[in-house]
Amino acid sequence: MSQVTKHLKIYGRVQGVGFRYSMIYAARNIGLNGWVKNCDDDTVEATVQGTEKQVNEIIEWARKGPSMARVESVEVSEGFGQYSSFEIVSH
Repeated sequence: MSQVTKHLKIYGRVQGVGFRYSMIYAARNIGLNGWVKNCDDDTVEATVQGTEKQVNEIIEWARKGPSMARVESVEVSEGFGQYSSFEIVSH
C-alpha cells in the first residue's frame, strides 16, 4: 500500500489539554507514524504518515481532539520524510 504524508497545524485551545499525548495514543492505535509538537504560537503541529484511510482518520480525530480541547481549525498540507514510529518532538 502506498504511504501518504500530511502536515497538520491545529488551532484553538490545544495546549495544556493533553492534545499531544492523546494524539500519540490515537495515531498509534490507527497504525500511523510521524510526530506531534507544541508550537510557540499556541498551536499544535503534526506530521502523520500511513495509508490514505489512516491519515484521513487522524485528521478527523484532530478536528475534535481530546475532551478538554477546543479545536477551531486544522490546516492540512503535504508532508515529507520517513518515519518508523509516532513520537512527541520538541521545538
